[in-house]
Amino acid sequence: MKTKVLKVKAEKDPISNIENPLPNQIYKNPHLEIEHRDLGELDINSIRIRMIYVGICGSDIHVLKKNQQTGYISSSVPLNIPEDGRIIGHEGVGQVIEVGKNVNHIESGMYVTLESIVVCNYCSACKRGDFNQCENAKLLGLEIDGIMGEIVDVNASLAHDISKYIKSEDDLISMACIEPAGVAFDACENAEVKAGDTVAVFGGGPIGLYSALLSKSVFGAANVHIIEPIEFRRNLLKKSFNYVYDSLLSFKKNIEKIDVIIETSGDLSNINKSLSLIDANGRIVLLARSGEALCIDAVDHMITNNIKITGSRGHLCGAFDKILKIYACNGMPLKEAVTSVVVGLEELKEVLEGQNIEQKDCKIIVNLAHE
Repeated sequence: MKTKVLKVKAEKDPISNIENPLPNQIYKNPHLEIEHRDLGELDINSIRIRMIYVGICGSDIHVLKKNQQTGYISSSVPLNIPEDGRIIGHEGVGQVIEVGKNVNHIESGMYVTLESIVVCNYCSACKRGDFNQCENAKLLGLEIDGIMGEIVDVNASLAHDISKYIKSEDDLISMACIEPAGVAFDACENAEVKAGDTVAVFGGGPIGLYSALLSKSVFGAANVHIIEPIEFRRNLLKKSFNYVYDSLLSFKKNIEKIDVIIETSGDLSNINKSLSLIDANGRIVLLARSGEALCIDAVDHMITNNIKITGSRGHLCGAFDKILKIYACNGMPLKEAVTSVVVGLEELKEVLEGQNIEQKDCKIIVNLAHE
């Protein structure tokens, strides 16, 4: 069986004198290639999927974005690009066409959406049930081959049968957004968002939007404020939220105290600049990876007021099932983040190679079923 996939290739050139370099200190001059390949025999623990919709994530964009002076990529997310390239993509929905011999919970013909973290199940973190922190985790589309292809093979442990939720094309598009919504759900849980809280979300991309929606409609926040410098995204956010700002300065003029900050923008300087606004027992959750250092000046304020700063990674430990149940009750408008649908790998490649695609879109979905 033959398929067509989209791969990223890059030069591996670790910066010298750095003991444990990050991906943005290892890989440079990335580029995309469309490849035709034979799938071969299916692994006994995998499933073969005909992809229908695949989402573009910020991590896909950042793997391809490079420093114009040095050529190094901007992404600090765990990444392994072999010499022959890496199939990117980790958000999507498709239909199963074949299952491996050891797979019992998934059947051919099912519609599935996919988690993006393959865990080992035997490290100390997994044994505790902390699967998002698995010591041997591999990220789909970053450390192992992903799903930006017409037909792809993935580990069956990642698959969720969502056949009962599929009643329309809109449902298929929505199911391609479960992964970023799951990341946002875990962020809200880690932030301990509760009834009556005032929440500030830095960054109005898909995960920021979902974090804001969940904070208000599911976790019970009284007010949600969003800081987003891109006008297109602000206009989208204003359809659902009353408090949307173009800058931290504008936000600070209109707020006295906040309980929670959810940081999805990658601009960590905002944390230091807004720390004095956080009320007693406030919580800060960091999601976006930019490779930046986090600097805190108001440490006394942080100590006195028992303010917590927490990193949040992943969407495991039940987030997918919870999002699906909320969606089934019309409580999670997943499609609201989708602003463009492109068709086929060639158009996807063209979009990813474009400049500043975040300026004119929130979530871009790729239709691979009607190429």
